[in-house]
Amino acid sequence: MSTSASEISARIVEAVMAQKLAPGSRLGEQQLAMLFDCSRTIVREALTRLAARGIVTVSARRGWFVIEPSQEEAREAFEARRVIELGLIRSTGSTGKIDKAALRQLKAHLQREKAALKESDVGNRSFLLGDFHVCLAECLGNTLLADTLRDFTARTTLIAMLYQSTHDAVQSCEDHVQIVAALERGDHAAAEALMAAHIGTVQSALRVQAPTDPLAQLRDALAPLQQNTAAKPRRRKAAASSPNDPDSSTYLGALL
Repeated sequence: MSTSASEISARIVEAVMAQKLAPGSRLGEQQLAMLFDCSRTIVREALTRLAARGIVTVSARRGWFVIEPSQEEAREAFEARRVIELGLIRSTGSTGKIDKAALRQLKAHLQREKAALKESDVGNRSFLLGDFHVCLAECLGNTLLADTLRDFTARTTLIAMLYQSTHDAVQSCEDHVQIVAALERGDHAAAEALMAAHIGTVQSALRVQAPTDPLAQLRDALAPLQQNTAAKPRRRKAAASSPNDPDSSTYLGALL
């Protein structure tokens, strides 16, 4: 029995959250069809769904690729997660304590996180740390938002990979433990504050620096050298073919 489009898209999202698919990774239709033992039509359906969810993108001539989020998209993705997750915790606070079954599910997830931290499988660790937020949404009783969070979590995982997150996985797990503890004792205000701080810490750990000038690097590289300004224009022309002259065509060619 061949794999369905839903199963393929779910596997791709899991691979992204496990940091096994990097931003910009090419997703060939034929290769995926062979891998999942299905038709290219089913693969295309899966990829189209993921494109609608903002996980992959398609180029008419080059094919399908995992997205490479821009810095503005990074900011928006974290802001969306902040609104959704804090809103979920706040709305749960108005209905009372989280039920025991949900707490057991959350604690079981935390145990898997802690076990993953002791192992060498970085992919599994990354997936579980991200999936905690999806699990929390499900335990707080909103499966629709859990699906939305899964997509945003996948996108922020790509952002972390693209911008080289230095966030400590152990600290991330400890943040999750404290959030669940606050929910267990019915202190939703504390849980909300802890979640806000947690998301903020993860976001600030990304080395995202918006460039003020898109041509800055090239502009600096091609700026005239101070010692060769109008003082000796004739010498520059005469020595243009010298490989040792930093203003020679050879040097410019190396830059470009």
